[in-house]
Amino acid sequence: MDKILIIDDDEELCELVSEYLTVEGFEIECVNDGASGLQRALSGDYDMAILDVMLPKMNGFDVLRNLREQSKLPVIMLTARGDDMERIVGLEIGADDYLPKPFNPRELAARLRAILRRTVTGDADAEGNEKLDVDGIQISPASRIATLDGTELNLTSVEFGLLFELLKEAGRIVKKEDLSENVLERKLSPYDRSLDMHISNLRKKLGDRADGTERIKTIRSVGYIYTLV
Repeated sequence: MDKILIIDDDEELCELVSEYLTVEGFEIECVNDGASGLQRALSGDYDMAILDVMLPKMNGFDVLRNLREQSKLPVIMLTARGDDMERIVGLEIGADDYLPKPFNPRELAARLRAILRRTVTGDADAEGNEKLDVDGIQISPASRIATLDGTELNLTSVEFGLLFELLKEAGRIVKKEDLSENVLERKLSPYDRSLDMHISNLRKKLGDRADGTERIKTIRSVGYIYTLV
């Protein structure tokens, strides 16, 4: 049973979401302030966290920043509906996904399962369990480890999935729609910037080549391509 940590100061919401997710087969624990939430998230006892932005003692962004310094624990952030800046900042810091409040619990459960499927070590059916070695990057779906010139890349589950998809098709354009369905496991929405933000974060972690050329290029209105030299 997957163990989920909910960090949210809305006790009524925590109770309602806990009841729904428990019926859906998850084990749930709730914490109502950021400082306690960070401590619990770093304990290693959980498979995933649901993190609100507005929290007492430590806001959600600071919780996530501190968490990402020490852990790859998958995180879904809960943001204010219509506040694009909250979503962008959350994804930049390293959130795996976000949901605007109020949200449908069924959608939350679907997002949880999609991310957990990507993060289970050794469960690489979606990627065919094939190791890739492209342009100095070695990537192993079974171990969920990616290295660049021998140094491990600290990738979130989404970044790992995107890198794998791009490297499989290195030198060819991968459509945004395909990346969204294969990695995020949902159809691409015209107003959803999460895919673009994840690609931006991945670019930063990979960096340019020694000669200054970009590894990942955007093909406007179409998708992305991992370039080959």
